[in-house]
Amino acid sequence: MQLTNNETRRASIRRRAVLAAAATVLTSFAAFPTLGLAADSGRPLVVARDMDLNSLDPARAFCDTCQIYLSSVYDRLVDLSPDNKSIVPMLAKEWSASDDSTVITFKLDPNAKFSDGSQVEAKDVKWTLERLKNIKGGIAYILDNVQSIETPDEATVVVTLTAPNSEFVGSLTAPYAGIINSDVVAEQGGNAGADAATTDTAEQWLLANSAGAGPFVLESYSPSQELRLKRNENYWGKKPAVAEFIFLQSKDAVSQTQLLESGSADIAMQVDPTTAKNITNEDIIVETQPSPNMVYIALSPGAKNLAHPLDAKVREAIASAIDYDGIIDLTVDGKAIRLPAPIPVGFPGGGVGEPIKYDVEKAKALMAEAGAADGFKLDATFPNVNQYGVDYTLMMQKIQQDLAEINIELELAPVEFSVWREKVNGDGIPMTAVFFAPDYYGSSQYAQYFAMMDGTVWYKRAGGAADPALANPETPKMLADALAAPSDKSAELFEKLAAVMANDHIILPILSPEAVFAFRKGISGLRFSACCNMVLADIKAE
Repeated sequence: MQLTNNETRRASIRRRAVLAAAATVLTSFAAFPTLGLAADSGRPLVVARDMDLNSLDPARAFCDTCQIYLSSVYDRLVDLSPDNKSIVPMLAKEWSASDDSTVITFKLDPNAKFSDGSQVEAKDVKWTLERLKNIKGGIAYILDNVQSIETPDEATVVVTLTAPNSEFVGSLTAPYAGIINSDVVAEQGGNAGADAATTDTAEQWLLANSAGAGPFVLESYSPSQELRLKRNENYWGKKPAVAEFIFLQSKDAVSQTQLLESGSADIAMQVDPTTAKNITNEDIIVETQPSPNMVYIALSPGAKNLAHPLDAKVREAIASAIDYDGIIDLTVDGKAIRLPAPIPVGFPGGGVGEPIKYDVEKAKALMAEAGAADGFKLDATFPNVNQYGVDYTLMMQKIQQDLAEINIELELAPVEFSVWREKVNGDGIPMTAVFFAPDYYGSSQYAQYFAMMDGTVWYKRAGGAADPALANPETPKMLADALAAPSDKSAELFEKLAAVMANDHIILPILSPEAVFAFRKGISGLRFSACCNMVLADIKAE
């Protein structure tokens, strides 16, 4: 179905969303009749969001909701300050690095304790990081250059790297690096050995239990329904003000807003700017904050059964044929910025240069040069989500219209996130849409996740095994040089690396949206964290 008018299309989507959400909302009211304003003493604070949880195991989880959960339950060695740029102590009271940034020594805080009251020891840090590295989950790349982890005593951890990495300490602010009570989880099948990817069996236990040193503990989890956290009364740090959080599954902005307006939720996390603009309830506050989040399109030249090769010219043609500003207006009411490359504004080397221009005539010429003037069909399977205020179906319908101008027929297939993940990590998807939130303040994560070089997530998903020519020979050295450089030089090197990533036209940043917080009066302390999404321990309810 072709888009004829942005406002008409948006209204149609909203009407369908209201109908689809109605049953869910009514069920929520019946299931949670006493929930709502946390200002009433003793009640939990309810957060409405579409939960994309793939696991509650720090070594296996990789999602936005995962960031919130893990950072609330598992303290890390270090934390990110509220300004999103400074590293501050957490479990480690201090640390030091060798002159070449290859040996980092952490000293643990003697007051740090797990939720069961046992001491956080160096052995727990070693076990946790080695398990994360060996299970090889989505975030394991931050430990790729760890050569060894030694524990000279109960309070000292020495990490030796294979090469200089000025961002290594900062990468440990990632929620997935939360330290686990090794004695407890090992008894439940946890394994940190080299074969952990196949022998560790603790994930199932961690769906119902937590074993961290954070301000909250897991109370219960019902997939596709709710996640409950309660305050860790034994927390070794400053105790959070809110005693209990309930994350209530709510698919879209319409249902989340209705839950908020009815008093059945206190915070709605995925209300888009258009919906937020129409909220008139005086008891609801809407705030926006800049965010480094990114919505992007990804191409897979090595995916199976392509109707036409996605060579460099075709990829550039696709990138040039997308009406980015039109998508921003349509999906988030203009409340977003464009990125020149897949590194956000404010990060070293990010936001420099001009984004690719929307140029249909250039795109047509490139298609002709590639021998594809008559076009072809292209599978576009993507997760059926509303993320950062962007309705992915609406966005992809707009891109479908844009690419029709250069005779590419997109076959849209919105699917559940679990289905998408299996397919993109299997045979690959010729074109897809997804999102990325940083796991820490640092630009190396973007190269380690998106760059076309052996070992990155998107080199694999783009079909690097089937098409090794996708690997950019410049990238590994550029990354190594950036990580070895002093801070006053690294931004310039990351800028050059960002330009190489942009010119590959594998990852096409569509927009970087503002973060929208919609919440009821009496709630305060909401902030966006570049490592942890929303920090529960900071939230207060009068």
